[in-house]
Amino acid sequence: MKIEVKARNRAHAFDAEPGSRVLYAGLGQAIDLPYECGSGTCGTCKARLLSGEIDDLWPEAPGRKYLKQADEFLMCQCAARGPLSIEVASFVEDLEPDVCIPRAASGRIVAARLLTHDVMSLRIALAAPLSFDAGQFVLVQVPGIDGYRGWSMVNHAKDALELDFVIKKKPDGKLSDWLFSATPAGTAVELFGPLGAATFYPELDKNILCIAGGSGIAGMMSILERAARADYFASHDGDVFFGVRSMKDAFFLDEFSRLRAACGERLRVTIAFSEEPASDALRASHPLLQFETGFVHEVAGRGMQGRYQGVRAYLAGPPPAVDACVRMLLMARVSTDNIRYDKFS
Repeated sequence: MKIEVKARNRAHAFDAEPGSRVLYAGLGQAIDLPYECGSGTCGTCKARLLSGEIDDLWPEAPGRKYLKQADEFLMCQCAARGPLSIEVASFVEDLEPDVCIPRAASGRIVAARLLTHDVMSLRIALAAPLSFDAGQFVLVQVPGIDGYRGWSMVNHAKDALELDFVIKKKPDGKLSDWLFSATPAGTAVELFGPLGAATFYPELDKNILCIAGGSGIAGMMSILERAARADYFASHDGDVFFGVRSMKDAFFLDEFSRLRAACGERLRVTIAFSEEPASDALRASHPLLQFETGFVHEVAGRGMQGRYQGVRAYLAGPPPAVDACVRMLLMARVSTDNIRYDKFS
């Protein structure tokens, strides 16, 4: 089915298979349609239907609250019944030739374990290899639960056959309730990706600043793994600020300690506890890490004072925390093109 997209700068045309979401079909053919979450939450992929008919695959998608007119729809949640002509309010270009093109994939959950009382480590084995850039995410759908969820990869590997994730339990979240109450190992899942623009490449040639809260640390671990493998911190500084509420909420401390030992003193890792100070025992068991008290953006602001020159900042976590980090970086005169994050929570 032919889909024509009229954007502010030019028109694009691509084919879509029956039942394929409009956004996914366009991205899969290297057309950079507007999106942020890709899962029906943010409303960024809003488009206007000019002609043709669509099926809404998730009428209850939260992002529908951003639709103001009867002819508007979410490209990530709607499929074409036949030829379509649509309009988007933004500029649309072709994807760069060297990026990983998103595609549909399938896999199976092969491992799940608790990292804290409300954070889980999850591994999905793929039916076919998937290439992705460090810092990207994929959309995952579990049978019987409406909608895709965006999860950042913790690992990074060329042509990966397994993807590792960190999942935070959400209050009243259907998928997280199932994950934390059932035995998910063995469940078949559908995926689409990779997605996201908060990516890292060793050719960047900038110092790295990573600020994350909770499960937002997942994509940062992928970036750090990629940087460590390229010996990036032999010639560049790396600063990581990881925020959680208390010591019982902390995870990946052993992984951070191993990275710090492998990468040397130019990589600095600070754990920020917002509700309590770190104990002497915790400090003694992880001597290569720094521990501070306060919200992660406040701790990062103190730790980075006077050291923002030549920095590329990566942010992730709950939207209020990301927004606070953006404000802090802008006040420190970090340019917007050096502040990278993906909104998909």
